[in-house]
Amino acid sequence: QVQLVESGGGLVQAGGSLRLSCVASGRTFSNYRMAWFRQALGKDREFVATITRSGKTTYHSASVLGRFTIDRDNAKNTVYLQMNNVKPEDTAIYYCAGGEVLYASTDGREYDFWGRGTQVTVSS
Repeated sequence: QVQLVESGGGLVQAGGSLRLSCVASGRTFSNYRMAWFRQALGKDREFVATITRSGKTTYHSASVLGRFTIDRDNAKNTVYLQMNNVKPEDTAIYYCAGGEVLYASTDGREYDFWGRGTQVTVSS
């Protein structure tokens, strides 16, 4: 099983930026589509963004489109989430996920591997 470890979370002011990283174990990282999800307190897990195995194509949720950007570096077994112009409603635990997903899935149930999450708190 692939192990995922997120980092980069923290406290940031509204309008600021944060860059999350997710490092994967193993030698087959490029075989997996990767994604970011988030979950705020008292709310369901929410899709944020996903990226193809090659990194050529991305898909972002409407709530973050134009503000967040997912990318990956397969040589480093790492996927990133660049968060710009953050808003208080972005406050959540952010989870990295991966799996043998054949399309831009927004359903967390279709991903096989999950990190423990990293907390992002946006102050107003």
